[in-house]
Amino acid sequence: MPGLLRGVARTAVVAGTATAVSNRVSRRQAGRWQAQQAEAQDPYAQAPAAQQQPPPPAPAGMDDKIGQLKQLAELKEQGILTDEEFAAQKARILNG
Repeated sequence: MPGLLRGVARTAVVAGTATAVSNRVSRRQAGRWQAQQAEAQDPYAQAPAAQQQPPPPAPAGMDDKIGQLKQLAELKEQGILTDEEFAAQKARILNG
């Protein structure tokens, strides 16, 4: 008899877990369908972020210039370059 009760209890637990999971999946799917219907009914709704245009890429040389300016600033902070040398090199990088 104890083995029978254990088997019935195990079956009840498995069935209860399966029901809970099934209900959660059903609610999630119903929410998705409702969102799709709302989107289809509102033609003036904003496009999702994934469909928006990405920002234009920075010019190819800009990354190089930024890296050079960072190195230049580090040299100035270390005392290797004077203010005048820093300004001259900065102007050369930005104008070139």
